[in-house]
Amino acid sequence: MKSFFESHIWPMRGKLYRLVYLWIRDRSLAEDVLQNVFTKSVERQTELQSHPNLTGWMIKSLKNEVLMHHRSNSRLDGLEKMEEPAQLDPNTMESGESHQLIFSLVDRLPEKQREIFHLREIEEMSYEEIANQLEISLDQVKVNLHRARKTIREKLINQGITP
Repeated sequence: MKSFFESHIWPMRGKLYRLVYLWIRDRSLAEDVLQNVFTKSVERQTELQSHPNLTGWMIKSLKNEVLMHHRSNSRLDGLEKMEEPAQLDPNTMESGESHQLIFSLVDRLPEKQREIFHLREIEEMSYEEIANQLEISLDQVKVNLHRARKTIREKLINQGITP
């Protein structure tokens, strides 16, 4: 018979890893953060068995773990310090370059928009699933997704690329 961890938490590992990697962009650190959250979930297994939103708890724990890591390493840098992506010629741009540009634009979105965009476009979750997992309203999901798409579209147009 499978344990609670094996049947409910372990199957989420791929989705959770992709989320934490989206936030920190370091494979080994993402694995360490995920391992810490898994350890905490095993320690709190009896409490989590009756939790109404297990996936939401896991995502919130991941986010808290990433924030704790950044605080302890003083790596909280504002997006203002990041450089804008280089201007690319849309006529000579290959498919891989355009994907790279789009991902760099997504990386520059505010955290909530980036997270919702990722869950919707990469993880292909429904609006309701996103609202449930992030514990926000359906309207907040729609507004943030609209703003993220609009920002990306505008930046692509500014680059001379037709979305």
